[in-house]
Amino acid sequence: MDNNKILIVDDDPNIREVVSVLLGSEGYAVDQAEGGDEALEKVYADRSIDLVILDIMMPGLSGVEVCTRIREKSPVPVLFLTAKSQDQDKVEAYTEGGDDYLVKPFSQTELLMKVKSLIRRYKEYQGKTPVKSVPTIGGNISIDNKTRAAMKGDKKIPLTDKEYDILQFFMEHKGEIVENKDLYEGVWGEKYLPSAGNTIMVHVLNLRKKLEEDANNPKIIKTVWGKGYKVE
Repeated sequence: MDNNKILIVDDDPNIREVVSVLLGSEGYAVDQAEGGDEALEKVYADRSIDLVILDIMMPGLSGVEVCTRIREKSPVPVLFLTAKSQDQDKVEAYTEGGDDYLVKPFSQTELLMKVKSLIRRYKEYQGKTPVKSVPTIGGNISIDNKTRAAMKGDKKIPLTDKEYDILQFFMEHKGEIVENKDLYEGVWGEKYLPSAGNTIMVHVLNLRKKLEEDANNPKIIKTVWGKGYKVE
């Protein structure tokens, strides 16, 4: 491991310490922030951060607000680690650019698995140039590997890390029916469970909002009922 750097943001010093010790024992370089403002200062100032682990309920800026602001300037993956376990909390977190979500109390094994997966995908695609010509979908939509953004003609459309990975996966399987299982295991790098369907749906909806003329009547990323998605 090349000392990947992780920022832990939580107002509870005990949680910060437990997670820091766990990740440090796995060889990660760990930094801490006890609130949103401090977290944003660190993310904006330190481009070497490879992952942000973020609580939702904090004094001042909430974790969701912090994630929104991070997304304005950085594609760094965000893993929410929080006691909030309702589906609406997860939907809000994903909608504002979160990449993954883990509920407290958490399994150390699951945390390490998610951390490894998020960093691996972030590192794998950072600055990667395409092996083959970049395909287009919807007539004029392509991807910019260097900035991890979508291009709609000459217009750049910022994407979150997960949105970019999903779009790239769709482009690699253009014209095919992409099943939820293949999409989840290909993008998230984890075994697909039925509960992952909602996670996929939220991210695809966010992607449609950025790429489609009408997200409720998609012409580019089409739903194949009972199976998954198809792009042309």
